[in-house]
Amino acid sequence: MAREIKTKELKNAKLATNYGGWMYCTGCNTNIGYLCYVTYDKINFSFTCKCQTKGKVLIDFEDSLDGTKTSDELILKKNRWCCKKEEEPLITIMDQKLEDYQLEITCKTCHQKYFKNKS
Repeated sequence: MAREIKTKELKNAKLATNYGGWMYCTGCNTNIGYLCYVTYDKINFSFTCKCQTKGKVLIDFEDSLDGTKTSDELILKKNRWCCKKEEEPLITIMDQKLEDYQLEITCKTCHQKYFKNKS
């Protein structure tokens, strides 16, 4: 069943589907990652692409819950950042295509709120 989006802000970014799938920088049309649309509850992702475009992806849903901040780190399985507790894939970030980024993402299952930065 499709989720009802409450907030969707895309700045210099586009998604392959309504709230997930492949993510692209609109400055150079480069694939910068993959958002696993089934497993996250909220995302706030700001980035600077190698082309110097600054972008943002902010999405949450009508049924989103406030996440619980955790000091746990996301775990990397293959190329996907996963929830440490549930081990579900949340996002793939193409680090080599980005100068920097700030990520805040909440797992839909356990509601842990994760933070990750590259500077």
